[in-house]
Amino acid sequence: MAELSPARILAELKKNGATHVVWLPDSETNFLYVLMSEEPSLDLVPVSREGHAFSTAAGLAAGGKKPVILIQNTGMMESGDSLRGWGLGMNVPVVMMVGYRGWTRHGVITDTAAFYTERFLHAFNINYYLVESDEDADRISIAFAEAQREKRPVAVLVGDEYHGFNVSR
Repeated sequence: MAELSPARILAELKKNGATHVVWLPDSETNFLYVLMSEEPSLDLVPVSREGHAFSTAAGLAAGGKKPVILIQNTGMMESGDSLRGWGLGMNVPVVMMVGYRGWTRHGVITDTAAFYTERFLHAFNINYYLVESDEDADRISIAFAEAQREKRPVAVLVGDEYHGFNVSR
């Protein structure tokens, strides 16, 4: 299977008019940080904990901006109350790019973070799209369109485990 490149993700964000990337800096998302930091059309908004991502995105959306949240599945689950109150409660049309830690297509999932990710999204009635490679990346645009149409968060599960992001651009 082909890998998911950071350049393709950045192209989808730009194509959909994303203005801000709200994220908690970590080693797994450093792959994309370099490209995002060089992109003049995107403002990076780091937060100190994942729960702050939803209130920050809500404020940006209220101000007419188009944020995207870059978050790992564990952080998304940790911030469930913020997602409920800010994201769902305020009808914020935001795409969450969720690192699907522990997920595998080939074998038994042993990481409980992966085991509970889709169950968590179902419990909050949040639709999601799995993206594993550049061939799937157009699903990011589908998520943006749905978030705008439905006025609510939509998730993109990045099932690549970021191994594709550790190669050169």
